[in-house]
Amino acid sequence: MLARAFADDPATNFIFPDPAEREKRLPRMFALLFDEDAHGMRLVTAGGEAATLWRGPGRNRTTWLDLLFHALPLMSMFGTALGRALAVSNAIDAHFPAGDYWYLHIAGCDPVAQGKGFGGATIRSGLDRVADSGLPAYLETPSEKYLGFYRGLGFEVIGEWAVPKGGPRFWSMMRAAG
Repeated sequence: MLARAFADDPATNFIFPDPAEREKRLPRMFALLFDEDAHGMRLVTAGGEAATLWRGPGRNRTTWLDLLFHALPLMSMFGTALGRALAVSNAIDAHFPAGDYWYLHIAGCDPVAQGKGFGGATIRSGLDRVADSGLPAYLETPSEKYLGFYRGLGFEVIGEWAVPKGGPRFWSMMRAAG
């Protein structure tokens, strides 16, 4: 489902410019990310229409230890796109705000289920749980078309930046605690 949700995403298109390669590799990429975010909060609708992957406070960055632990699966999964994937990952890491917050790492909705409230409900469920921590929530998006959607959930743009070497533009967004 996440592979279908991100099939036309600017970041995944930058990482895998060839549509056939993207279709082949995205399911493996999201399976790895789903497993990697097990220490945070993973929310999936009952029918699998939408999912959010959250990283808890202090767990937002990809460490060198994480990269070493996953080196072989990463090289196998990304192949020749590994350099572009690391460029995106490094740019994301470089733009994280200071302080403690919950990080909405991945939010996706199956394209056939979009517009039916599944994505918003899944994010709101996570925000309800995050509210108990008294901490803000953070996300970044490379899709300008979703800025209004996230604003409707209480997020505000706190920065705009681009991945070096022709990568996509991103917007950093924060939602105040509470």
